[in-house]
Amino acid sequence: MIPQSFEEFESALEQKGPPNRWSEPLKSLWFDAMGDWESSHNIAQDIHSSMGSWIHAYLHRKEGDKWNAGYWYRQAGKPFPEYSLEEELKVLVEANL
Repeated sequence: MIPQSFEEFESALEQKGPPNRWSEPLKSLWFDAMGDWESSHNIAQDIHSSMGSWIHAYLHRKEGDKWNAGYWYRQAGKPFPEYSLEEELKVLVEANL
């Protein structure tokens, strides 16, 4: 089942993996929320859209690579965020519901 809210997304973190029916962006964000940056990044870099670029940017921001993150935010057409990583995860999840 595709989550209808951020809270439903969070409840899916109790599962062993992201549901197969979820979109690739949601799967990538699931892995990130579980602390598996590498799996999240592997999925994000294969999403060739502005959403893939945005998730890619977020992940590089999270890793502390501001230069690389800035490149991907520009590719996504998004400004470099002024808010927390936790808030950005929520915004990204909600943008994919």
